[in-house]
Formats: sequence, structure tokens, C-alpha cells
Amino acid sequence: MQIETVVTGSLDENCYILKKDNTCLVIDPGDDYDKIKEKIGDTKVLGVLITHSHFDHVGALRNFLTKKSIKIFKKSTLHQEECEIGPFKFKVIHTPGHAADQIAFYFEEENILFDGDFIFKDSIGRCDFPGGNIKQMEESLRKIITYPKDMKIYPGHGEETTLINELENNIYLKEL
Repeated sequence: MQIETVVTGSLDENCYILKKDNTCLVIDPGDDYDKIKEKIGDTKVLGVLITHSHFDHVGALRNFLTKKSIKIFKKSTLHQEECEIGPFKFKVIHTPGHAADQIAFYFEEENILFDGDFIFKDSIGRCDFPGGNIKQMEESLRKIITYPKDMKIYPGHGEETTLINELENNIYLKEL
């Protein structure tokens, strides 16, 4: 699987485009649809995955909604824990704390997690926004530390990291 990052909007949100077999998934189309569309190129978009509904993660979503063949996947539409969309297989992990509708997508075969604003390199998402909850964040963090330590984490902002790096350097995970 090929992963391309498009940094979008005034908050430098990471939109990810996952490509495999001339198809792709788009994760968190924050803004700048033309930049996203350019990275998509000629690949067929099978779906758009939304980690949470904050404005900086869904700004270009309206451009995908106009295309009837593209499915939108977010917490309210993902009732199963394991999903398969074309050649892509992933697990949906409910990770509230930053937002009530916060979810992460774990691609077990590749051992990678797309987590929105759940975990950042050496930090976590803010819990003081409406819908945020520090107790839920702590429960979500306890859940995620059970995953493989070499799991690569692609956050909604900033650079990627690994779970082992976060366990060693992120004060919020070190305190668990």
C-alpha cells in the first residue's frame, strides 16, 4: 500500500491518500480539494474515511459527497469493527477523548494506524473542545497500548510516529 500525505488548511491537517491496485481511500479530506485531487490522480476513489467531524478534518468532504459512487465512512456509518473496501482491510477503533465521534483506522496487515487527533508525536489531542473528555481519552489510550509496539501512527497533524516512541516519550502514555 502506498501512502501519500496532503497537508491542508490553515491548521496544517494531514489528509492521507492510501493507494492499492489503482484504487484509493482518502482519510480526513481537511481542505484544499484541488491539492487532494491532484494527489489522487487517475486512481479510483473507493471511499472517504473520517476520523472525527472537526472542521479541519472535513473541509473538502463536500466535494466527495457530490460523487454518488464514493462512500463516506465515519463513526455513525461504521457499525462493524472490521471493514473491507476493495483491496483495503482495516479495523475501526473507537477512541473518544478529543472528540465524541473520534475513531481510528488500523490496517493490521501493514501495522499502521490513522488516528486523527487522538495521538500526536509526543502528545495527544486536546480534550477541552466541546465533545472532548479526558476520562474517555485515558480509556482510549489504555486501549491503544495493547496494539503492537512497532505500529506506525499517522496523526491528523504533524509527523508520523510509532507506538514504542510514544510509550517512551509521550508523557500521557508514560503515565498509564
